[in-house]
Amino acid sequence: MTKKKRNWIPVVTALIRKGDQLLVGQRPETGSLPGVWEFPGGKIEAGESPEGALTRELKEELGIDVEVGDLKLSCTHNYEGVSLLILFFEVNFWKGEPKENHHTQIKWVHRDQLHELNLPQANRLILERLLKTLYGSGKR
Repeated sequence: MTKKKRNWIPVVTALIRKGDQLLVGQRPETGSLPGVWEFPGGKIEAGESPEGALTRELKEELGIDVEVGDLKLSCTHNYEGVSLLILFFEVNFWKGEPKENHHTQIKWVHRDQLHELNLPQANRLILERLLKTLYGSGKR
C-alpha cells in the first residue's frame, strides 16, 4: 500500500502587539475558514524568504510597512488533506495604521481574551505556548 504524499503549505503569521494586546483580523466570508479570527499573515510564495513573505502579506492585508522581528514559534497542522508549516514572527515596529484591506474587521484583543475568540484550530492548539513565548509564564 502506498502512502499518499501530503501537500505542505508554508505559512507566515504576525504577532503584532501593543503591550498586552495582539492584533487579530476576521477572515472574509468567502474563502477558507470564513468568519474565523486569525493573526495576520499568509502563504510564502516561491522564491520568498519567510520575512519577505510576511512583509508583503502585511502590506497587502493591513496596509502597513513592518520590521519583522524574531521567529517566536513554529508548528505544523493538518486540515483535510493539506498540511501547514506555520511560522509565527513577532513584529516589533510598523509604519501606518492597520486597515481592513483583507479582513472583515480587525481589532486589538487582550492576551487573556484570545481564548474567547473563534480562532483557527491550528492557533487554538498552540495558544498557551504562544502566549508563554511572548509574555513569559506569569499571568498579568
